[in-house]
Amino acid sequence: MFRFVRTTISGEILRSSLCHPGAGGVVIFEGRVRNQHRGRSVLFLEYEAYELLAEKEGLAILEEVRERYDILEVLCVHRIGKVELGEVAVWIGVTAVHRASAFEACSFVIDEIKHRLPIWKKEWYEHGAAAWVNCLEEARHSPFISSKENTESLSHD
Repeated sequence: MFRFVRTTISGEILRSSLCHPGAGGVVIFEGRVRNQHRGRSVLFLEYEAYELLAEKEGLAILEEVRERYDILEVLCVHRIGKVELGEVAVWIGVTAVHRASAFEACSFVIDEIKHRLPIWKKEWYEHGAAAWVNCLEEARHSPFISSKENTESLSHD
């Protein structure tokens, strides 16, 4: 399941749908709105999406992850509209027989969402105007992706 919501994401409800008797590993990622970014105080975020295309591509990402990794289930929910500090903006849950597959699959999903989905994030700041965040540029500076991977994977975008 991949879907967009305009209301609060309930991790407890989503987590309960991941119950599987064969699951040895459950990995859940919650991307939350933080109160700062690059030294600026953030008040809240606003997400926009080309929903029809993004949902179709989101489902394709989840199908890819099922084919690529040995997992039992994968779910993803993404907020659109205004998202307050501390709220979950994106929720991903993966179950697998072994934890390594669940971790790798979850990481793959969030990276692919940032690279492939037509979703735009605007930060609203305490001092100054709001600004759109370039998620691809942010991914280039991720400490979790090596410089070589960043250069190779993002140079084709």
